Amino acid sequence: MAKLAKSEEEIMRFLWERQKAYLKEIRDCYPDPKPAITTLATLLKRLQAKGVVSFEQHGKSRQYFPLIKKKDYFATHLTDLINRFFNNSPAQFASFFTEETDMTQSELEELKVIISNQIKDKK
Repeated sequence: MAKLAKSEEEIMRFLWERQKAYLKEIRDCYPDPKPAITTLATLLKRLQAKGVVSFEQHGKSRQYFPLIKKKDYFATHLTDLINRFFNNSPAQFASFFTEETDMTQSELEELKVIISNQIKDKK
């Protein structure tokens, strides 16, 4: 799966949230100053070329929708990150993540519960 540029990920986040959107709706989600319609149209064409977005034609308007799930996109890139920077070791990544982020005790306890549940599910 192709890595998306930050500007492409912004559009994808909006499409993942809305499921379908017209170009004007995508533009409206941006704060002022909003990007030009032509800029967004170019980004959407790139996303189509990468196979992550498609559209339905409604008269002269196109309603865009994602072809990939947010979870699948981020899972692929997280796996790549773990492979490249943590010797293909999720445990090394988890260790780094818990040591280098400013997690509260409550957040660590929540993470502990999630891990315990995953261990139970694997049995």
